[in-house]
Amino acid sequence: MKVVRTPQSRCRAAISRCDITPPVGIYHRMWGAALHDRATGVHRPLEATLLWLEPDAPSTGEPQIIVSLDHCILDSQELRKIRQLIQDATNVGYESIMITLSHTHGAGWMSRTRSDLPGGELLGPYLDDLAVRIAELAREAQLRVAPATIVYANGRCNLAAHRDYFDEERSRFVCGFNPAGRADDTLLLARIANASGTILATVVNYACHPTTLAWDNTLISPDWVGAMREVIEQSEGGVCLFLQGASGDLGPREGFVGDTTIADRNGRQVGYAVLSTLTTLPQAGTEYRYMGPVISGTAIGTWKHGPISGDAVVRADDWHWEQMVVDLPYRHDLPTVEQTTAEREHWLAEESLAHASNDQLRVRDCRAQVEQRTRQLNRLTNLVPGSTYPIMVRLGILGDSIWVFVPGELYQIFQLTIRERFADHPVIVTTLTNDWQPGYIPPASAYGYEIYQEIIAATSPGCLEVLMEKISRRLKHLLTPSNAK
Repeated sequence: MKVVRTPQSRCRAAISRCDITPPVGIYHRMWGAALHDRATGVHRPLEATLLWLEPDAPSTGEPQIIVSLDHCILDSQELRKIRQLIQDATNVGYESIMITLSHTHGAGWMSRTRSDLPGGELLGPYLDDLAVRIAELAREAQLRVAPATIVYANGRCNLAAHRDYFDEERSRFVCGFNPAGRADDTLLLARIANASGTILATVVNYACHPTTLAWDNTLISPDWVGAMREVIEQSEGGVCLFLQGASGDLGPREGFVGDTTIADRNGRQVGYAVLSTLTTLPQAGTEYRYMGPVISGTAIGTWKHGPISGDAVVRADDWHWEQMVVDLPYRHDLPTVEQTTAEREHWLAEESLAHASNDQLRVRDCRAQVEQRTRQLNRLTNLVPGSTYPIMVRLGILGDSIWVFVPGELYQIFQLTIRERFADHPVIVTTLTNDWQPGYIPPASAYGYEIYQEIIAATSPGCLEVLMEKISRRLKHLLTPSNAK
């Protein structure tokens, strides 16, 4: 091997951002164990970051819009509304608009179904304004699109840890740090620069639940993502766009706390790991070539960066985006709405008894049980009718890179497998795109152990494996030279 290629893309791009922090006092409760309802303050602002990508030649394909919002979960109808307003403002096709969430649990539960709860009266106006502002953000980016290059790199960060832990004393799985579990530590990075070399954006694709802050936290927060962005932007300039990876079984080593300094520390850990990797990135449009020996004390093999070859230039311009649908069967033992409603009523009655006896620990536990059933009802009523759930997958070939956008929360094995199968390409895997439904999609091996993610999963065992195979086969087809666009 005499040439080390630097994976890269050439296109047109623009980045825009705005503050989307909800008002203090808005309904905030995200955790079943939380005893508060309203947000009492702001740790760090929530951000909306929008990346506009389009091919150099308009005839090659349509623009793609990627929006990352500092929210945990938004209802399906809210995401549809945002996408529709963006389409109306820009004339970009609906399928080409991807709204993804950082999944910070410190943002609160932003659902109109919570409007009757303390602080819930602020939810509707906030969500209405959010949709309008994101559409304005898209129009702003559209007006500033210019030629750009993207250079990719892989880094490592061990903030993410396996979070399916077996409590031997109680003979049950809990959702928490598992020191013995495997954790994907991959940082997939993309640096986007304009024609003069000025950095427009740094894309950080990393898989780790933003669950540093939990039930004791009453502040609106982007969790560790906020401090990570700050570290990168202060050093690199431009805007940091975070894309959440397949983190269904991954979370911070230290998490589920109320201390915001720990969230910031976690974020700085990721930020510094990103910066360490970015320092290794060569200039766009170059590759690393063996130049031959120089005779010194011995024969020294020399390498030098030089312009990419003609074939590499052509590959960097590759542009193909498409949507595919994968039907995933529902599990046969899904609870019914009637069953869940009855259980919720039971725990509401138990909560009233706990209040009457002033048993705060019991109150907390009962509220958690009520919250679990409330969320289960929301999941059940929002699932697509029928025997299968149609997963909408967005695939992109952008120069040397592969971009995969999927809804729901997938286990790390999904991204590990796709990246292993397409090791010659940087593979950006982004979950929670355009919908949270159908929720968690664990591997078949995780079923039957009463692990939290499996308990609330709507799809049957084997669905993650089917999804991986369908996507892999389609990507293999698209990357076959005879099928290149």
